[in-house]
Amino acid sequence: MDALSLLQHRVSVAQLTGPAPTSDQLELLWQAALRAPDHGALRPWRFLVVQGEALARLGELFAQVAMDNDPDADPAFLEKCLNMPLRAPMLIVVIACCQQHPKVPEQEQILSAGAAAQNILLAAHAQGLGAIWRTGWVADDEVINQQLGLARGEVNIGYIYIGTPKGHLPVSPVLNSADFVTSWHG
Repeated sequence: MDALSLLQHRVSVAQLTGPAPTSDQLELLWQAALRAPDHGALRPWRFLVVQGEALARLGELFAQVAMDNDPDADPAFLEKCLNMPLRAPMLIVVIACCQQHPKVPEQEQILSAGAAAQNILLAAHAQGLGAIWRTGWVADDEVINQQLGLARGEVNIGYIYIGTPKGHLPVSPVLNSADFVTSWHG
């Protein structure tokens, strides 16, 4: 698959099953991630892999935090929390490791980590893997992030669910670029 075709046809794949990426496939994901734009060569990202029994433990953490945040939480919501990480054979937590820098603000470092996440998604698609980037309250929650080992100054920018696509890949509609692009004339 050529690069432009890859960029134009990558889709988020929510229906995933095993197997998870192999160690060789993962190495290609990491190498792609490490090529993200990175002003100042700060390398403001790191990646946490969750798989096997740790997926169920992560679901238990999600459910416990949900219950702690709302003791009257709907049991169906708590069950959903338990099962969230089990929707794929592997999760990759993408973490922005923000550092003080006179020329590279925190926002730029978070965007760099986001570009690393996008490179993971592209590298997964190029290898025939399915992946989807999910965020939400489980990425923002302080207790969850502490339990995941995030340090001060680190930001959880989301979970990449990754595995083998179930069935056919979805087809994204072709968008009209003119709906999104204008010219500025000063």
